[in-house]
Amino acid sequence: MITFTDALVIPVTTTPGTTAADAPPWFHGWVHVDEDGLIAALGAGDPPPGLPGTVHDLGGSILAPGFVSAHSHLFTAGMRGIAPDDTLYGWVSRMGEMMVGAEAEDLYWFTLAGCLDFLRNGVTSAYNFTQSRVVAVFDHATSTLVAERVHDVEFLTRQIDAQADSGLRCVTSTRLDDEQLPEAECFEAFAHVTEHRQRTVPRDLDLGGSVFGSVQWSSSPVTAERERHAMATHRVGNQAHFVETAEHLEVQRAKFDWYDHAGVLGPAFSFGHFVHPTDHMVRRVAETDSAVIWQATSNGRLGSGIADVAGYRAAGIRVGMGLDDQSCTDVSDPFQNMRIGLYTQRAVHSDASVLAAHEVLRMHTLGGAEALGLSGRIGSIEVGKHADLLVVDPTAPATGPIWDPVATYVLACSLRNLTHVYVGGRLVAEGARSLHPLADEADAQLTERMIRSARARGFAPAYTRPVGVRS
Repeated sequence: MITFTDALVIPVTTTPGTTAADAPPWFHGWVHVDEDGLIAALGAGDPPPGLPGTVHDLGGSILAPGFVSAHSHLFTAGMRGIAPDDTLYGWVSRMGEMMVGAEAEDLYWFTLAGCLDFLRNGVTSAYNFTQSRVVAVFDHATSTLVAERVHDVEFLTRQIDAQADSGLRCVTSTRLDDEQLPEAECFEAFAHVTEHRQRTVPRDLDLGGSVFGSVQWSSSPVTAERERHAMATHRVGNQAHFVETAEHLEVQRAKFDWYDHAGVLGPAFSFGHFVHPTDHMVRRVAETDSAVIWQATSNGRLGSGIADVAGYRAAGIRVGMGLDDQSCTDVSDPFQNMRIGLYTQRAVHSDASVLAAHEVLRMHTLGGAEALGLSGRIGSIEVGKHADLLVVDPTAPATGPIWDPVATYVLACSLRNLTHVYVGGRLVAEGARSLHPLADEADAQLTERMIRSARARGFAPAYTRPVGVRS
């Protein structure tokens, strides 16, 4: 149990554009976390006397909810900076080639390192697209994925083990691989992964399962039907990468109706990226209450384009934000992700009022939780939710007088101001340093194993140095 006092609390609980009297955009006060790691009470001013547990006096620092990355690929931490001048498909193929030599135990360490990277940067919950057991490269001629190597199901379950061991809350997303594997095997593997997740991941860390939607890379509408079957059988959602890039655009757009005709669209479905949709696609997403997950940084890095987030929100579509992965976002920085998104939206519309600071913060916290159907558990500082909390000190380094706390947090603070990360009231990172007992080993294992995997296809790092162990 812990009570945070003298905190500038940014709860992120109100609907954008409204401020209820009992849920202000910020207040100076306290937050109490119970023995189960849940927020038990909060309020303005000083806490009532006699609250059990320890006290953390924040000295006026900001206390905000942990970030939600609603679209992530956590196994990619060893491939930062690859294909630096390529667009999506060239980058995807390079990543697949570098993964050909990886084994199941490599994926454990890749994923653990990626999870710990998220946590030390203030991301406490993530939707994770696991690396498929089919390692593939993109075929430009057919606009499909072509298998380079096929692994057994342990390739997936070891990634789930890493998620659980890291302490990061995760939605586990699994691809059916129905075009590379027999249908029965696809469904059997998905069931096995689901059972493994439910049996081994601590309940408080398990945010559920999901289908890794892959219609964009399939050659037949039957993939959408199979995904619908998996969703219904296991009562899970689905997130699909879609119209992410301007390449092969007409081929991508033509496959949208495969999902629509299969009856997959709805509250449990979300589109990742959704940068180049038609008006018809936007209308159907709104009508079916599907969601959109926005990756502002990776869309810019890969030259994918700028999603019309302002238009989606005006149409009533739920929009969350994701950091995508370390190989195309490179720095897992949610503050940077918010600002890149905010500034590109304002620039493309030539209108600074098209998206407000509090709105982009909401999309990277509670909005992401809402898009994933998880707003009852994560995304804001409210009684009954997991106490996933960030302490951000705007005086170290100093950002000057705080005229607007939310604006200061979004526009002026950064990872250098992040001092503490809590998951369920438990301190997991301090001053950009992970407190996980395997943090140093994960970094070292990631480097060694990634180099070995990439060498199977002739790739070698331009420069290497040992990963030092902190004393």
